[in-house]
Amino acid sequence: MTYILGINAYHGDSSACLVKEDTLVAAAEEERFRRIKHWAGFPSEAIRYCLAEAKIGLGEVSHVAINQDPRANLWRKIGFAIAKRPDLGLMIDRIRNKKERANMREELARTFQGESFAGEVHEVEHHLAHLGSAFLVSPFDDAVVVSVDGFGDFASAAWGLGSGSEIRVEDKVYFPHSLGIFYQALTQYLGFPHYGDEYKVMGLAPYGEPKYLAEMRRIVQLQDDGSYRLNLDYFRHHKEKIDYEWENGEPRVGGLFSEALGELLGSARGKGDELTQHHKDIARSVQAMYEEAFFHLLNTLYKRYGLNRLALAGGCAMNSVANGKICRNTPFKRIYIQSAAGDAGGAIGAAFVAWHKVRKRSANRGFVMDHAYWGPQFSNAELGRVLQTRRDELDAQTCVIEEIADEAALCQRAAQAIADGQVVGWFQGRMEWGPRALGNRSILGDPRRADMKDILNLKIKRRESFRPFAPSILREAVPEWFEQDGDVPFMTQVYPIREEKRSMIPAVTHVDGSGRLQTVHCEANPRYYRLIEAFHAMTGVPVVLNTSFNENEPVVCKPEEALACFLKTKMDILVLGNWVVSRKAEGNPP
Repeated sequence: MTYILGINAYHGDSSACLVKEDTLVAAAEEERFRRIKHWAGFPSEAIRYCLAEAKIGLGEVSHVAINQDPRANLWRKIGFAIAKRPDLGLMIDRIRNKKERANMREELARTFQGESFAGEVHEVEHHLAHLGSAFLVSPFDDAVVVSVDGFGDFASAAWGLGSGSEIRVEDKVYFPHSLGIFYQALTQYLGFPHYGDEYKVMGLAPYGEPKYLAEMRRIVQLQDDGSYRLNLDYFRHHKEKIDYEWENGEPRVGGLFSEALGELLGSARGKGDELTQHHKDIARSVQAMYEEAFFHLLNTLYKRYGLNRLALAGGCAMNSVANGKICRNTPFKRIYIQSAAGDAGGAIGAAFVAWHKVRKRSANRGFVMDHAYWGPQFSNAELGRVLQTRRDELDAQTCVIEEIADEAALCQRAAQAIADGQVVGWFQGRMEWGPRALGNRSILGDPRRADMKDILNLKIKRRESFRPFAPSILREAVPEWFEQDGDVPFMTQVYPIREEKRSMIPAVTHVDGSGRLQTVHCEANPRYYRLIEAFHAMTGVPVVLNTSFNENEPVVCKPEEALACFLKTKMDILVLGNWVVSRKAEGNPP
């Protein structure tokens, strides 16, 4: 039996997965165990979970694959250093980082003392791992494959063709040019400094107009071959040492933009500064420029290859707004983006690339990732014991605990609570893989209530008012409610909601009339499907509001974390497996 351990390490969203033969067994991000968002470093706890899920020790692993290769694009690196002569500190820092990351065997030995790994280590080039994470688990026999992100192994994008079990990379965009860096730098400029804050710019963009698109076109310059270049006058990353913190904690990235950007667009927004219409217009212009470059690349690739199937990955593949426009703005008709399209997903890509290398690129691919439920799960007995450990606190908050073994009755109870305007914590089955809560670690609300967004922010989320909440919808109801009949199980695409339906689900309709939908299949998540089905029967609406089960922390992984979130917020009901916890005194909506 061949086991392959896939790893994304020493970068944001550190993660691990385990592949048994050609099938995924388990996958999880390290942040869920460490409780630090986007945790960077070696994913020791995620690895422990994956091995425990398979009931094996490290010694039974035949191969370890990591999604980086220090030898990749080596001549490009040397040529850049000779031609550009960047800051010496920048070069020394990069060399030091590579040395620290060099020996995977030593890292495993330190982490798993008393166990030994005698297998083979595969270093998989960053973008090949991204491409593998999309194509090699997709339903496509062949497809155009595209990876777009910040940087990895001295490149920021790669594309080519996938066929059978082979991926042929045909071209790349190399350092220092990057759409990911463009978006991240402008995110910082708009006053969102944290790693991963780009989604805030996406949420803010519909409140503005693309008044600064001409200025953005001075920053990003499209090329005839479909690629793009940055006007480096507006950036620092290519010539100065930028502070990067990737080791054992929350990733931090220093300022990427130069003073010239302020001269072009005005002063950068500082911490605590008001969000003005000027900032909203810049956000819209940033998104418009990204889309212009993105669709320029995709349309060029379609002309080159003539295939209408696209497998997309990389951090920029989390731009769900642009993803939802692919079928309208390009000839591509079928799109696959897995639930962890960013760097976390590189663990899966590295593992499957290594698997097909070991198998000598057998044309047969038996595994398709059609759901995202690859994390830890807990029995009802375990969930009940967790509730008993904090029974005094639950009693102090006048909570009632019930066990409802009948699934239909359980879903009916939760659906009625949602229909009554209550906020429901929904903790079921295996934890989701990727950044989105997809019905197993979710907080649910009534999409029909115009004030539900405010209720959630008041009771739990405490986040910016411009950020939207997402709709989960029964798969067969999509054409009736959305303008495009797309299958989006991983919440990776935003589509327009039909105009006549928007007033019916205002809590999940963004200011521009769109929604970042999740299509729910009965086969993939039967309990979540039945909950929405019960809500549909009560209300005539086959949609619930779905947001991640957390409060300014990573999505909950364990029942202890779900219960802690319930106790410290004003959530009305917590459903842990078959257990229902409700507050007597706070059962009514505000």
